[in-house]
Amino acid sequence: MTVGIAASVANGWVNGLGTLYAKLHTGDPGAAGATAASAETTRKAMTFGSASAGVATQTGTVSWTAWTAGSETISHVSYWTASTGGTFQGSFALSVSKSVANTDTLNLASCTISATPVAA
Repeated sequence: MTVGIAASVANGWVNGLGTLYAKLHTGDPGAAGATAASAETTRKAMTFGSASAGVATQTGTVSWTAWTAGSETISHVSYWTASTGGTFQGSFALSVSKSVANTDTLNLASCTISATPVAA
């Protein structure tokens, strides 16, 4: 592809996001990130490596444990600028929904953030 965002601009946008805080959802979070929130309300910090070609990959694993609200199926994640409050930055659907119940652990291990297409 020869059209798109300059790689330096795309990398700057993605790197400028800094630490993001992941929130779990049982359905599409909607345009404001507030719909279908999981009973597990703790937002977890996600960190990303430096962007290349407008894409940054999560470093480390983010885990939620000890579900206390019975069981539910997690299908989406929203990401925010703070652990509480903050600004909604976006959302994504999990590649596979995950059913969780008391004492289960849910791990989020391989997310990417991108600003594409990048001119090549």
